[in-house]
Amino acid sequence: MSVAKENKKHDRPLELGSFLRELEKAGRINKDQLDEVTSQRRTSAQLKFHLLVFIADQNLDDQKNPGQKLNLESLTKFLAEWAGQDYYHIDPLSIDAAKVTQAMSYAFTQRHKIMAVSITANEVVIASAEPLVSSWEDDLIHVLKKPIKRVVSNPVELQRMTEELYRLAASIDMATTGSSSSSVGISNLEQMVELGALKDPEANDQHVVRIVDWLLQYALEQRASDIHIEPRREVGNVRFRIDGVLYTVYQIPMQVMNAVTSRLKILGRMNVADKRKPQDGRLKTKSLEGNEIELRLSTLPTAFGEKMVMRIFDPDVLLRSFAELGFDDQDLESWQTMIARKNGIILITGPTGSGKTTSLYSTLKTLATKEVNVCTIEDPIEMVESSFNQMQVQENIDLTFAGGIKALLRQDPDIIMIGEIRDLETAEMAVQAALTGHLVLSSLHTNDAPAAITRLLELGVPSYLVRATLVGVVAQRLVITLCPHCKQEAQIDSEIWNVLVKPWTVPMPKKVYQPAGCQECRETGFKGRQGIYEVMPFTPALQEYAEDRGDLPRLRLHAYKEDMRSLRLSGALKVAAGITTVNEVLRVAPESQ
Repeated sequence: MSVAKENKKHDRPLELGSFLRELEKAGRINKDQLDEVTSQRRTSAQLKFHLLVFIADQNLDDQKNPGQKLNLESLTKFLAEWAGQDYYHIDPLSIDAAKVTQAMSYAFTQRHKIMAVSITANEVVIASAEPLVSSWEDDLIHVLKKPIKRVVSNPVELQRMTEELYRLAASIDMATTGSSSSSVGISNLEQMVELGALKDPEANDQHVVRIVDWLLQYALEQRASDIHIEPRREVGNVRFRIDGVLYTVYQIPMQVMNAVTSRLKILGRMNVADKRKPQDGRLKTKSLEGNEIELRLSTLPTAFGEKMVMRIFDPDVLLRSFAELGFDDQDLESWQTMIARKNGIILITGPTGSGKTTSLYSTLKTLATKEVNVCTIEDPIEMVESSFNQMQVQENIDLTFAGGIKALLRQDPDIIMIGEIRDLETAEMAVQAALTGHLVLSSLHTNDAPAAITRLLELGVPSYLVRATLVGVVAQRLVITLCPHCKQEAQIDSEIWNVLVKPWTVPMPKKVYQPAGCQECRETGFKGRQGIYEVMPFTPALQEYAEDRGDLPRLRLHAYKEDMRSLRLSGALKVAAGITTVNEVLRVAPESQ
């Protein structure tokens, strides 16, 4: 019989001395460690928060697992096992916040230090860090009219999530009962948005401000790259994109969602009154660690109201090395040779969301020394960076990419970055800039690197100018990477491997890895993303194939002979290195021709 069942009728809060003795009995600590800790605090009543937190703060060596410490998570797991209850890791993205906050009052959760973490048709899962206390169970079962299942959770996360979710629920309730307009303005495009620092808002605005604060802070904590606010008929969805996958994090009544959207439009200096046409804006805030974070805002009119997407740009991306972005030694050597040129055009290709902007910015950050003048023309400016001179396309005043390049050429630039080459006029200005001694970096939307040559020819750029100005092309994709904490060895089928590396003959790796799932990766088996690259220096041998019509198959084949590795081959090398999986590479990379 478990300890929890033995104490069903008699509540017994955890006591430091007895719990330490259980740790000693299980071989997790020795007698000296027990004596040292008990000499400092003798009863849980003397502890400021929870005895697990106190023990974790002692930084004790785990005697059963050499080299590891008894941290809060391992102590919580031990407590769950000892009490005969399941351990439950609180993942904010897996909790239906609207449901769990309605299960019981905030006062009840605080009084008993519990929280509902899952509600189904058959039961309610209740998390607690005091598994031997059960006096509240009968009352809760009577109210819920459902059986409950007890689980043990980290006391710090339990308290933090309880406070955050109930505070959010209260703000949404209060905002719903009012007619919030969120009419307080922000006057400076680059003004720092201090979360929650709105001065003297109206009563209803206070709640909307809290909701927006939570939304932004929550997204930063969860490593989200995008926030989607999607209106529906009665309730709207809030979704985060994390590692390329969208997660629904909250459902908000439409009345409140409209107020939240209006608040964000004001912060982004957008026209709040105009809801009929798409708009763009941006705001800047700070993470909990104090790092400045930029967000690019975009609205779109839909059947049920304005949909907003906020793309989060972390300046730390600019500080990452090329190796961290995913370049291996061979590709990095080719890339650095290309960007060391004083003039010419370098193109990065790939679909939307393939990491082109990150590669361009990281490269410009490397090149932007005190001795050079780096200028960009973008639509829109993705990230504001002090070491560049950045200009934004504004079609309403006829400031196009082509017009912007013409203006930049009068600014004595050394390096010019063009956000995207979309038409012949922009391509011709890029060629002109390269011919007059400037290094030009830009992006194109093509499937692979050789196709960029065909694309330039299709736009109308003469083949002799392509041969004269193009330095090289890099195609890229992003693959999700395996979680290093839980990835497991797996077998690989030779036929699938051969499909991946076709048309090359590459030895199959002795071992590959597959996703497993753990707390670190939210049981997905994946955490983070890296780039796979197809680097094609435009050598004299390849220039012969840049004719007016562009013989793409022959160009691609000759590029392979010149040691260009396809996207799939680049991905295969990451599979062999245990970074990602075969299926992921096949999903994102086009077939090698």
